[in-house]
Amino acid sequence: MPVYKIMIQGVLVLGWLIWSLPAMGAGEHSPHEGEQMGHGSKKHGYGGAGKKGHGGGKHGGHGYGRPKGPPADIPAHIRERLDPDGTKVNLNRSLIGVEGIKILADMPELKNVKSLALQGNKLGDEGVQVLAESETFKHTENLSLWENGISAQGAKMIAESPNMKNLKELKLTRNRIGDDGVVALAESENSNALIFMDLSANEISDRGALAIANSPRFANLKTLDLYNNRISTEGMKALLQSKNLKNLEMLILVRNDIDLEKADELAKNQSLPSLKRLELN
Repeated sequence: MPVYKIMIQGVLVLGWLIWSLPAMGAGEHSPHEGEQMGHGSKKHGYGGAGKKGHGGGKHGGHGYGRPKGPPADIPAHIRERLDPDGTKVNLNRSLIGVEGIKILADMPELKNVKSLALQGNKLGDEGVQVLAESETFKHTENLSLWENGISAQGAKMIAESPNMKNLKELKLTRNRIGDDGVVALAESENSNALIFMDLSANEISDRGALAIANSPRFANLKTLDLYNNRISTEGMKALLQSKNLKNLEMLILVRNDIDLEKADELAKNQSLPSLKRLELN
């Protein structure tokens, strides 16, 4: 075959791959649902006792595309996204809103759900209140509320809910719970079973970091993601010297207000017994 034809075919194949990639994103309920993606800090990733490593991947999950409005038939849409065994429902980017979450809470098919993926649904604190007050979700272990306009009030609702006592994974990425929201979670019995918590991009400062470090409620936490907040070197120090985070294996502090020269020394002298991975700016 002439060389120019091979080159043209190669270009066409490459073009197809580039076009196809956005459609290949997996939903949040992957085979490794609780596994954290790195934030990609090659210069300041640490493995084990202060050894430098390499961060990788991208921060974020993928939904089922980006619709412009809520589904025409919300109950049918929910049933379509519900796993056959009734334990997982992935409604990422479905835009069901508060009315949709009310429908969700009243559906008998959801009575055994353990995993709720609700990224980008415009729920706000009002939608969180529906979740928190509904006994339908009393078995929930994995709750993802990425980018839903949730404030400290919404975080307090989760913290105080009698139906959220089984939480193992909590993702509040890209909301605005702030330090008050973190304090509420740090004081809550609902945090006792948490092994994974993502509080990325939530306007959290050292006060929030100190609340986490000083809370015995987070004794089982293995992964803590604080990407893109307002935590300084003091907050990092409190976390790395916490006597409560004894099971923490991964700590992500990329894009915070941390002095990296001081951070190197803190990383070398950290006292978390289980820490395997530390990612910084």
